[in-house]
Amino acid sequence: MTTEIRRLWRAGAVLALACVVAACALAPRAPVAELAPGGKLRAAINFGNPILAARDPASGQPRGVSVDLSLELGRRLGVPVELVTFASAGAVVEAVKTAQVDIGFVAIDPVRGADMLQTPPYVIIEGAYLVRSDSPIKSNDEVDRAGVRIAVGNASAYDLFLRRELTAATLVRAPTSPAVTDLFLAQGLDVAAGVKQQLQADAKRLPGLRLLDGRFMVIQQAVGLPRGREAGARYLTAFVEEMKASGFVAAALARHGIEGAVVAPPAAR
Repeated sequence: MTTEIRRLWRAGAVLALACVVAACALAPRAPVAELAPGGKLRAAINFGNPILAARDPASGQPRGVSVDLSLELGRRLGVPVELVTFASAGAVVEAVKTAQVDIGFVAIDPVRGADMLQTPPYVIIEGAYLVRSDSPIKSNDEVDRAGVRIAVGNASAYDLFLRRELTAATLVRAPTSPAVTDLFLAQGLDVAAGVKQQLQADAKRLPGLRLLDGRFMVIQQAVGLPRGREAGARYLTAFVEEMKASGFVAAALARHGIEGAVVAPPAAR
């Protein structure tokens, strides 16, 4: 190696090292103190939405896209993950608001946004209506009428949306979203409202039911965390955007056999 080549090689090595140092300085550091203040990441997992999570039939352990995201986030933070399971979105929201957990997977809603920080959405799903096969209601725009009673999961995204949108129909609340169809049938209600996939499954297991065509709302699922953890929210936002762009979310949906949900588009900058 000639003296000139050796000098250029050394100069290049120094420049490369400087670039690495600069990149490290600019890269956002994981705010572990905000995302895992107790030394572990407590992630709320909602069994009330089958798009997000369910129990593995063999092991009984939680599985789903929200579980996969929690485990990947914990891996990046370098902390263990505690999966804290809940039966409803309302319970998850309360746990996040009161910092009983560090993150939760819930739909974006202005009411929830007043009490927690939320990332852009990572998955988009649909809300649908279920009726009896002989119901005179044939379309979504026929639901909001006087005398129509709608079963909905208490404090779910569908409940919060319908509270704002309905002008004539009445809401009857089930304790959880999975209990909506049973309440609808037990009380002789007119309509059941919820995530389309859950209602489709109910229509398959119970005779004499049908879904109305289309959807009455679009649900944007995001990651929430307690207020006052702004650095954590910025890190989570970047994490969610990377998980979408890299194909991680799409792969998780496919791995768990989830249909009817799509990866959310990149957040507007």
